[in-house]
Amino acid sequence: MAGIVRKPTLLGAAIAALVLFGFLAAPLVKWAMAAEQLVADLDDYLVAITTGFTGTELLLFGSIEGDGEIVVVVHGPKEEVVVRRKDRIAGIWVNRNERRFRGVPAFYHVATSAARDTLDLPQTALARHQIGVENIRLRLKPEEDVAERQAFAEAIIRNKIRVGHYSSGPGRVEWRGGRLFRTTVLIPANVPVGTYTIETLLVQGGEVVSAQTTPLFVNKEGFGAQVFRAAHRYSAYYGLAAIFIAGFAGFSANWVFRKL
Repeated sequence: MAGIVRKPTLLGAAIAALVLFGFLAAPLVKWAMAAEQLVADLDDYLVAITTGFTGTELLLFGSIEGDGEIVVVVHGPKEEVVVRRKDRIAGIWVNRNERRFRGVPAFYHVATSAARDTLDLPQTALARHQIGVENIRLRLKPEEDVAERQAFAEAIIRNKIRVGHYSSGPGRVEWRGGRLFRTTVLIPANVPVGTYTIETLLVQGGEVVSAQTTPLFVNKEGFGAQVFRAAHRYSAYYGLAAIFIAGFAGFSANWVFRKL
């Protein structure tokens, strides 16, 4: 006896599609609800470096839904850094060993609303979001020897802190009215140009439940920027012009002093 084959009805297909959509949309709805728990913004997205630039202070502010702690991580443009170790040989300091690191943040700053030792995050999350200078990802180039990597990596962090490009400790995120928060990011005068990334994280129950990424652009502006671009775009002509100007200034000064 042949089996009875029932053709799917339009109603059955619609129900199956709705069930499938429910399974697929549930994670998206959960993600969207988590994303709405955190809103953050900057008072200015562009830092213009002019001739008289002495540094500036940016304001990051926002609000959250519910409870939690805020962590702000600022990464500067990536760069390649060469670290050399000097040794004294026959009374003379010479470079002996060196390591080349790639993807090193040129600028780094972190701020949090919680004390550093009370931030309820596992080490995996701290490393993933690079919270704390000890968690900055400093990767050696593939051809470099991994021996004494930690010592060279610590030297990078010490030098960056010394010139003011890395913060030695976490800054403070302040609360306003229980749900509003604000913090300041100090951009020093010697800051590198490029695109910066500001990550604002909401921490609840030992995990990051929401995150927002905000771009920040640091560019040279004005006459100094034109000279900077010309020096990099037409390096040979710029060098010849610099030599001519220096020579002309020297001859002019010599002529003036002779007349005096």
